[in-house]
Amino acid sequence: MKLLLVEDNLAMQTSLQRSFERLGMQVVVCADGARALDRWQASVPDVVLLDLSLPGCDGLEVLARARQAGLETPVLILTARSTVGDRVLGLNTGADDYLAKPFDLDELEARVRALARRRPQGGATTDFCGLRADPGSGAIYLRERPLELSTREAALLRALLVRPGHAVPKERLFELVFPGQSEVQTEAIEVVAYRLRKKLAGSGTQLMTLRGLGYLLRADDAEAS
Repeated sequence: MKLLLVEDNLAMQTSLQRSFERLGMQVVVCADGARALDRWQASVPDVVLLDLSLPGCDGLEVLARARQAGLETPVLILTARSTVGDRVLGLNTGADDYLAKPFDLDELEARVRALARRRPQGGATTDFCGLRADPGSGAIYLRERPLELSTREAALLRALLVRPGHAVPKERLFELVFPGQSEVQTEAIEVVAYRLRKKLAGSGTQLMTLRGLGYLLRADDAEAS
């Protein structure tokens, strides 16, 4: 089992990492909320342990952006915020469980294992020309090998894989790739599309731009024949 631990308190981070590694689990750590989404996408965890008070980006914002980007990995919030209102807000934002600090390590382990068993199978896995988006982790594979994509590139590709061959408007893609980031210009999606197009070169799939309509995926002519 692989865990992503997002916790900025070094003592807590070290203690939890050692405890779970002694149980035979693989633990990826991140102390910065602003980088948590990138680590989430790159590590493909089975469960995310998420603190709320993080530098760079609050844990609730990290969670909201992850859910908007299609990342469905089970999330257990670990935080000192323990009021009913805090718990309701965390669960409504997309958390699967909530444990207030201080907590019992045995209880935390039990909750993590329960979440891993409940990991969403989430409907049919999207598959197109060897590209596959895992609905549980959000990871994308090309012929069963993970693609090295940024969080934004992966969000764009997942959105286009929902209906390959059909154009998706640029405005809709912007909402999925830059959720809640009103300070970013809509044209930023063009930069993400350009980078993704380069990474798809030779894959059998093309990322096409249709002026006035948006973007779509289509099979290369050689792949489609």
